[in-house]
Amino acid sequence: MKLDFLNPLRLLAALAVLLPLAAGHAAETSAAGLALGPADSRNVLVVHASNSVQVFRGVLEDFSSLNPGLRLEYTELSTQELYAETVSRAAQAPASRSGPDIVISSAMDLQTKLVNDGYAQPHVSPETRALPAWANWRDEVFSIGTDPIVMVYNTSKLAPARAPRTRRELLSLLQAPDQPLAGAISTYDVEGSGIGYLAATQDTRLDSMAGALLAELGRNRVAVHASTEDALDKLERGEITLAYNLLESYTRHRIDQGAPLAIVYPQDYTLMLSRSAIIPRLAPRGDLGAMFLDYLLSARGQEMVARQSGMRPISASVNPEAGVRPVGLGVGLLVYLDPLKKRHFLDLWRAAVHPPGAAAP
Repeated sequence: MKLDFLNPLRLLAALAVLLPLAAGHAAETSAAGLALGPADSRNVLVVHASNSVQVFRGVLEDFSSLNPGLRLEYTELSTQELYAETVSRAAQAPASRSGPDIVISSAMDLQTKLVNDGYAQPHVSPETRALPAWANWRDEVFSIGTDPIVMVYNTSKLAPARAPRTRRELLSLLQAPDQPLAGAISTYDVEGSGIGYLAATQDTRLDSMAGALLAELGRNRVAVHASTEDALDKLERGEITLAYNLLESYTRHRIDQGAPLAIVYPQDYTLMLSRSAIIPRLAPRGDLGAMFLDYLLSARGQEMVARQSGMRPISASVNPEAGVRPVGLGVGLLVYLDPLKKRHFLDLWRAAVHPPGAAAP
């Protein structure tokens, strides 16, 4: 952590965190969590995030090594859970300080809505000020890294020469006479996944063929997955051949571990979404949440985010390659969160993906 010696209060707060308070720094792990640092520390940073513990662990361990006297408690939750718990906590105890000190989610539209509805607090620092405009909205929600949304296929079940490179080619493959993807394709369950809903609504906004593609997915008995990890498990086991709309970072991690998978970056357009962070208005230790955010946005933090989690650093996303469509933070993300618009979209999605009389995948 970079110390500001011109600010005595900030210096004292930083030294209090950096001072080791107790021995015993062994990591404590669970199915959906990780705890690092001394159990009796008076400085406890609570992080709730949609990032997989397995993928994000290296980043957390590096931050902990820089702050050995701090207790870090990390819990992995779905994007919908992160949003719902922030809203419900504020409704139940609007004056109490409780819950996480920072929330990180891949559903950048839900994070933006939390800010818009008053559930976040601002944070200004040299690190946040250095962000490009699309990665910082109102000094309350910040991109910490970007992740392209891709197609992924099992190389033992689909020849590379036949793998679709665009959505039009995917549509043609779904319509092929030999039906290579019938009962063997998956996409996000947009009703249960915040990032799945975001990706699907962005497709509708950008692609005139989105409706036709959804209809063909339904005719091919598409399965729906709750998360990228869920889809990757099915791909590795050969239960499906191709998955549409997955996070690149998780997929790259599986490929590095030897999974027989290949990534397709759609040539018509590839959505680049942000993992975004907010400091909740009710955070007990918003100062620690801000310190972790500044670490993530620092040069060292961005290097660790890229190396350990597979996300792309913000600096590498400012001038994306041809075909990549970065999605910026801001009010534009709230359009499809309007209740009437959301209900209409979900009705159309259900009718297309689960047509009446269709056999279960």
